[in-house]
Amino acid sequence: MKKIFLFALLFSGLGQLGAQTTERKEDKDPHAGHNHAKTADTLKATVDVLGMKEVEYDFGKIPQGKPVYHSFEVVNKGTEVLKLDNVQTSCGCTTPEWSKEPVAPGETGLIKVGFNAASEGPFDKTITIQYNGTGSKQIKIKGSVWKAPVGAAPANASVQFLKQQIQ
Repeated sequence: MKKIFLFALLFSGLGQLGAQTTERKEDKDPHAGHNHAKTADTLKATVDVLGMKEVEYDFGKIPQGKPVYHSFEVVNKGTEVLKLDNVQTSCGCTTPEWSKEPVAPGETGLIKVGFNAASEGPFDKTITIQYNGTGSKQIKIKGSVWKAPVGAAPANASVQFLKQQIQ
C-alpha cells in the first residue's frame, strides 16, 4: 500500500511540475492576443520625410587648391514641414551651406557642399544632415585631386612676337 501511495504522490508531483513548465503563448509574448494596428504616430515615425535626389556625388579629377562645389537637392516627402537643423562635415576642407527656412511638404531645398583640397590623392568625405530634431541622414562626396604645377606657365614667345608686330 505504501508503494501505491508513493507512486500516486510521485505521479501527481510530476503532473504539477509539467503544468508549471508549460506556458501559454500569451505568457511568453506580452503582445499575443493584442491588436497590432499601427497608429498614425507610429506610421509617421517609419516614413523618412527627408528624401534625396542623390546621396553621393563624384567630382572626378579636380586640381589641388581649387575649390569645387555641388548642390544636393532635398525633398520633403512628409506631410509636415521639414527643418534642416544642422549639416556637419567630416573635415575642415568640406564646407556646407543650407537654407535655415523650413521646407514645405512636397517642396525641395538645397544643401551646397564645397570642397577645397590641400593635398593630392583620392578623397571620400561624409556629410551628416540632422533634421526635425531627431532625424539624421548621411551623404558623400568623393573624387581625386591632382597636384597643380608649381609656378607660373612659361612665357609664350609667340605672344611676344605678335605684340611686336602690332606696334
